Amino acid sequence: MFTKRTDRWLAGLALALFAQAAFADLMLFPTRIVFDKQRAAQVQLMNPGSEPETYRIHLVNRRMGLNGEFISIETPGPGEQFADAMLMYSPHQVTIAPGGSQIVRIILRKPAGLTDGEYRSHLQFDRVAEASGGSNVEDLARAGGGGVGVVVQALIGASIPVIVRHGQTNASVTLSDVQVLPPSSSNPQGAIALQMNREGNRSVYGDLVATVTTPGGVTLEVAKAGGVAVYVPNAARRAVMPLQLPAGAVGLPVGGVLKVSFRDRPDAGGKLLAETSLALP
Repeated sequence: MFTKRTDRWLAGLALALFAQAAFADLMLFPTRIVFDKQRAAQVQLMNPGSEPETYRIHLVNRRMGLNGEFISIETPGPGEQFADAMLMYSPHQVTIAPGGSQIVRIILRKPAGLTDGEYRSHLQFDRVAEASGGSNVEDLARAGGGGVGVVVQALIGASIPVIVRHGQTNASVTLSDVQVLPPSSSNPQGAIALQMNREGNRSVYGDLVATVTTPGGVTLEVAKAGGVAVYVPNAARRAVMPLQLPAGAVGLPVGGVLKVSFRDRPDAGGKLLAETSLALP
C-alpha cells in the first residue's frame, strides 16, 4: 500500500533518474568559445543516447556569483558587457538522432566604434519535451488499471560561454585566503578553500592544482579543479577543491607545505598565472 510520503519519494526518485538520463543525452564540444581575432566558430552537439533528442538554442546573459554560480540577468551592471547583439548562429533548433551529431555555427559581427574590452553571453541548449501520447497521465492510468503513476519529463539544459575580446585586453590574478577544511559529508577527506582575485578588463581561465611537500621532501598532488574561470567584472571568486589523498592517508602531513597553483589550461600553454603557499601546522 502506498502512502503520500511514498508517493513523494517515488516522484523525487523518478525526477532524479530522468534528470541524470537527460543530462547524459547531450555532449558539447568545445565547452567555451573565445572570439579574439577570428570571426567564426562552431559547436558540435552529440547525442550518445538511444533516442532522438531535440534542443532549442538561444543566447542568454548571466552574471557569475562569488562562489562561481551563474545568475540570469537582463540588464548589465557596472563593468558588464554583453556579446549577444554581435552574435548570429544557426540553426536555432536541432533534432539529433541516437549516436548522431549536429554542428551549430556562430558568426561574429562587431559594430563600428566598439569599446576595448571583453564581452560575454552564453549559448543555451534547452531540451525540448517529447510530444507523445505515451506521456499522457490519463493514458497511463487506463493502461495500468490503477495504482500510483509517476510521470516525469525532465527539461534539461546546458550552456557555454561565448566571449568576444576587442582591442587591448589584459588580466592578472592572485590567490589568497587559503584554508584547509575538515572532512564533511560532501568532502569526506576534507577540502582546500581559497579566493581568486582578478584585475584587468578580461576574464581569467585555467586549472587549479594543490600539492603538498612533506618534511621529508616528497611532493604529492592532493587536489585539483579544471576549467576554473573568473569572469569580468568580478574582482574575486571563491573556490573549493575536495582533497584527493593517497590510499591510507588521513589528513595532510604535519609540518608540510601546501602549494596552490593556477595555470593556463594545457591547450593554452600551461603558463603559471598565480601561486601561493601555506605552512601546515
